[in-house]
Amino acid sequence: MNAAATPTDAARDPRAFLRQLYDAAVRSALPAHTLAAHLPKPPKGRTLVIGAGKAGGSMAAAFDALWPADAPLSGLVVTRYGHVPHASAGARPSRIEVVEAAHPVPDAAGEAAARRIVALTQGLGADDLVVCLISGGGSALLSLPAPGVTLEDKREINRALLRSGANIAEMNCVRKHLSAVKGGRLAAMCAPARVLSLLISDVPGDEPSVIASGPTVPDASTSEEALRILARYAIDVPSAVRAALLDPANETPKPGDARFATHEVRLIAAPQASLEAAAQLARAAGIAAHILSDEIEGESRVVGGVHAALARQVARRGQPFAAPCVILSGGETTVTVRSKGGRGGRAGEFLLGTAVALQGEPHVWALAADTDGIDGVEDNAGAIVTPDTLQRAAAAGLSAQDHLDRNDAYSFFHALGDLVITGPTFTNVNDFRALLVL
Repeated sequence: MNAAATPTDAARDPRAFLRQLYDAAVRSALPAHTLAAHLPKPPKGRTLVIGAGKAGGSMAAAFDALWPADAPLSGLVVTRYGHVPHASAGARPSRIEVVEAAHPVPDAAGEAAARRIVALTQGLGADDLVVCLISGGGSALLSLPAPGVTLEDKREINRALLRSGANIAEMNCVRKHLSAVKGGRLAAMCAPARVLSLLISDVPGDEPSVIASGPTVPDASTSEEALRILARYAIDVPSAVRAALLDPANETPKPGDARFATHEVRLIAAPQASLEAAAQLARAAGIAAHILSDEIEGESRVVGGVHAALARQVARRGQPFAAPCVILSGGETTVTVRSKGGRGGRAGEFLLGTAVALQGEPHVWALAADTDGIDGVEDNAGAIVTPDTLQRAAAAGLSAQDHLDRNDAYSFFHALGDLVITGPTFTNVNDFRALLVL
């Protein structure tokens, strides 16, 4: 879609229109487009780049390309398997090593990468600069267990949290307190060097201490809170994990800690900017765009039902917006897993809830997708709902409600040919949702 497009173009191919909005949102968050404005000056000493996240490879590539060729540069960044940038997304960096590990459940490769990164922080001086490239997914990718905790302990807790319906702030509170590097500990290891953290936000509210469990910023949460969260979601806590959480020596560095006095944090991409990029593209096509919020949380299926109710009100009564329009939102919803064997992530579950609540509303289309290109652990970014989704499903012998009850959104939309598949996008500003009302 370009500036010459019209509302007729959106009506002619609503699917393509929604996909172009998603692509615009993703494009605006690519490190190659956002990092230059935040590039620091070379220090007197050496520059070390470390980091973790699903955008880690592309952030490292962008930084390497922008950094002066005659300025010393080295480092190590860990990203998700398959998320190392290729030629079309920006060449792999030559001076910063990029390694891969598992997400969303950590593996031995992530633990090994974390140990190597910790080793790189040793022997830094006051004239040195550490640039930390942090993006969503870093909680699992940078996985070094706290003393007394094993990697398998962390894996089991992660699996339970992912099934529980806990929100990202709750999950990352627990993760910080079971880690030797998160919750500000990694940055504290870099003293007395200056530390600059460049962040891509994938969390509601863009709170730096929550993004990737805040490895480079002080942490106001406590081990006691982590224990309360585990109890709230009835998650079994092994004795070694409980002992670690009860040990005051494992508490995270707090705001005001002198070790962070020379540290700086900059946000280089965030969900709101991506929603605004999509809105700008829609308006250029003559379609009114309304951003509900960039920090919507809650159970995915319920949030989908609320979005559907709003779209139906617009379609039937012209309230609170007039059609044609597109309704945009971001944030991070959650899925409480109720059934084993289902496939899909937050976006798919949101859309199943949306489809059921829309009841075949004839003038509404919806797209929901994760901006990293991966919905949960599947190969799709998300999916699309059309006015005839339920009709086509019934003709194929499928029940949207049945698939919703089984947390099986992927199978439902795959059977209808309505998955959105992008592959890794090399950025991550979380959920993107767009409902088009014509």
